[in-house]
Amino acid sequence: MTLPQLRRLLADITPLRESAAFRRLWAGTTVSSVGSALTSFAVILQVYELTRSPFAVGAIGVAQMVPTLAAGLVGGPVADAVDRRKLVLVTSSCLAAVSAAFAAQAFAGLRLACQLAAGLALDRLSFQIVLTAGPALAGVIAAAPHLGLQACYLVDTVSSAAALYGVARLAAMRPHGGTIRPSPRAVAEGIGFIRRSKVLAGAFLADLNATIFGLPVALFPAINAERFGGDPRTLGLFTTAIGMGGLTSAAFSGPVKHVSRQGRAMLCTVAVWGAAFAGFAVAPSLWLTLGLLAAAGAADTFTVVFRGAIATAVTPDQLRGRVMAADYVVGAGGAQLGNLEAGALGSLTSPTISALTGGLATIAGAVVIGLALPALTRYRGRPPYHPATVPHATAPAKT
Repeated sequence: MTLPQLRRLLADITPLRESAAFRRLWAGTTVSSVGSALTSFAVILQVYELTRSPFAVGAIGVAQMVPTLAAGLVGGPVADAVDRRKLVLVTSSCLAAVSAAFAAQAFAGLRLACQLAAGLALDRLSFQIVLTAGPALAGVIAAAPHLGLQACYLVDTVSSAAALYGVARLAAMRPHGGTIRPSPRAVAEGIGFIRRSKVLAGAFLADLNATIFGLPVALFPAINAERFGGDPRTLGLFTTAIGMGGLTSAAFSGPVKHVSRQGRAMLCTVAVWGAAFAGFAVAPSLWLTLGLLAAAGAADTFTVVFRGAIATAVTPDQLRGRVMAADYVVGAGGAQLGNLEAGALGSLTSPTISALTGGLATIAGAVVIGLALPALTRYRGRPPYHPATVPHATAPAKT
C-alpha cells in the first residue's frame, strides 16, 4: 500500500489542523470524558458489589432516564434560543459538581449507588479514546488497595476543568434564523419535524433498536463473575475492548466521508453490532469475548457517524438544538432502557440468554426498519462540506 493510499484510510484531521477552537474543544472534552468514563465504570461496579443483581445495574438507567428526557424536551428549545457556548459552560460546571458529589459519597462510605463527516469522525475518535483508556484505567484504580472507587470519582471531578477550558475559549454561538421562546410549542415543533422526516425518524429508530436490544452493559459484571472470576480488571477489559474496536475504526475512518448511502450503511453497521453481541453471549474464551466486543465497537463508530451526518444534513439551523437534543435522548435514553431491559431479562432468565436474544433482536430490527422505511435506505448524503459551510457544533456533554 502506498503512502497516499494509507492517508486516505486514516481519519481526516483537517478540522483539528485548521480550527484552533475545534482543537481546544476536542482536546478538552476528550480529557474530561476520560474522567467521566471512570465514573461510569465505578457506578456500575459499585451497584453490582452492593446488590449482586443484573437488574439493579440495569435500573441505574431508570434513575438517569428522567433527567435525560427532561434534557431532551427542555434543553433543545433552550439551545435554539440562547448562546450555546454559555449553555455548555453551565451544564459542564453542573456535571463537575455531580462528579464531586459522587466522590464525596464514596469517601464517606455511603451505600448509594467541519467538514461534517470528518468532524463527526474526530468526535467519535475522541469517544473511542475515552472508551478505551477510561475503563482500563478505572479497573486498575478500582482494584488498587489505596485508591478504589473514591479515586475514580475524584479524577472525574478534576478532569472537568479541561472541558470547561475548551468550551470557554469558543466564540459566542448565538442562535441563527431568529430567536424562539422555549415552550411546549417549540418542543412540539422539533418532534413534528422529526416525525415528518422519514429519513431522520428511520435513523433514530435504527439507533434505538441497537441500544435497547443490543447493548447489554448491565450484564457485564454478572458475565464477568460467572466466566472470569469477577476481577475488576477483567471487567474493565470488556468496555476497553469495545473502545479498541471503535478506536481502530475511527482512526481508519477516512473512507467514511465518501459513503453516500448513509442510511443503508447505518442499518448494516447496526446489524453487525447485534451479531457481535449475540456472539459475545456464547463465546467460550476471554480472547474471543474481547474480540467480539471489539467488533461491536468498530460497528458502533460508523453507526454514530452516519446517524450524526444524517441528522445534521437534513436539519435546518433554527431546529438544530431541538433535533440534536432528540439525538441525545435517543443515544443516552436508549442505552439506559437497554440496560434495564438486559438486566431485567438477565435476572429472569440468565445473562447469556439476555445478551443472545438482544443481539438477534437487533439484527431483526434493522431488517424491519429497512423494509418499513425505504426512504432511509434510499437516502444519499450530501457531498463533503467545505470548511466555511460547516455549521457550528455544540460541545458534546459528558456522559
